[in-house]
Amino acid sequence: MPRRSKEASSPAPANPAPEAAPRPGPRGVMAEKLKDGAALGFLEAAVKISHTSPDIPAEVQMSVREHIMRHTRLQRQTTEPASSTRHTSFKRHLPRQMHVSSVDYGNELPPAAEQPTSIGRIKPELYKQKSVDGDDAKSEAAKSCGKINFSLRYDYESETLIVRILKAFDLPAKDFCGSSDPYVKIYLLPDRKCKLQTRVHRKTLNPTFDENFHFPVPYEELADRKLHLSVFDFDRFSRHDMIGEVILDNLFEASDLSRETSIWKDIQYATSESVDLGEIMFSLCYLPTAGRLTLTVIKCRNLKAMDITGYSDPYVKVSLLCDGRRLKKKKTTIKKNTLNPVYNEAIIFDIPPENMDQVSLLISVMDYDRVGHNEIIGVCRVGINAEGLGRDHWNEMLAYPRKPIAHWHSLVEVKKSFKEGNPRL
Repeated sequence: MPRRSKEASSPAPANPAPEAAPRPGPRGVMAEKLKDGAALGFLEAAVKISHTSPDIPAEVQMSVREHIMRHTRLQRQTTEPASSTRHTSFKRHLPRQMHVSSVDYGNELPPAAEQPTSIGRIKPELYKQKSVDGDDAKSEAAKSCGKINFSLRYDYESETLIVRILKAFDLPAKDFCGSSDPYVKIYLLPDRKCKLQTRVHRKTLNPTFDENFHFPVPYEELADRKLHLSVFDFDRFSRHDMIGEVILDNLFEASDLSRETSIWKDIQYATSESVDLGEIMFSLCYLPTAGRLTLTVIKCRNLKAMDITGYSDPYVKVSLLCDGRRLKKKKTTIKKNTLNPVYNEAIIFDIPPENMDQVSLLISVMDYDRVGHNEIIGVCRVGINAEGLGRDHWNEMLAYPRKPIAHWHSLVEVKKSFKEGNPRL
């Protein structure tokens, strides 16, 4: 009895036997299974049959569904870039190549970088080289028209301009035999009725003409005249081929014509004789405070004859253009039976200062016809985007506001008045 009481009163052992661990609930078991990727397929299947298996608790279904959605979202983010990134990629590739395959739609993983191969692929540089060679050939043909040597002298006693055609050098071959039969036509523009020409020199590319030609003209009119030389290849059985032309705008370019002066000029390539359409003088004046542009048509000279009488009935039409579209148009009066009309008429347009760099003026010289359509003699253009004198005249007007600036402008054909197509006149 005492021994039993002693054993009962002894302290508990240091390492007691472990008790059975508490059994986790069903949610803890499913959370541990979620950590294992192999069990993901099983869980997805469990969700699919959850509607027919009431044994799976609702909490487990919710946790599985959240885990699947989170896993899918991560995969989608790794394969689909953001919309802004895709647009940037598309814009970056668009200027370089217009292939649909280069656009990344984000539906697939980016393919591995492929090594460029030359099999079955077009090489644009080969075609570019050919076009460059073609351009070089054209420019070479334009440069290979040769040179011409002539002299000018004015006889004050007889009031005659003496043009002496001396020789030509390095002309292009127009015949199959590798030679040409050249001759020269001479005009003193704007008069084309008086046409003179040299003799034909057979089978030579370096002819020596040494011929004199006389043009009766007052000395005061020489400043308004132009010398036009056209070089042709004679052909007995077909139309004569034009080799090129030379136009001397200023007869006083080399001297005052008091003594004979020799001049060398490059022969410019041409397929047909250029026609002088005439010139027009007008002034431009802009008032920034009022936003008013005034174009004053002063006069024209040496216009092309459009009627069978050898004259024209010219008037001037001015069109206000903005970004290639005609906004307004105004006309002058008609001058009957003349090639040198005088107008002195003002045409006014209201243009705000902030729009002056967006507009231009198209000046058209027309021939009035009572029966039928009016014909265009020639046009010229002024504006910030015009060429040559048209741009310079516009900039000078803007540099000196409230001051009329007048210049002579040469008329050109309608098809040559614009770079990017012509608006309807």
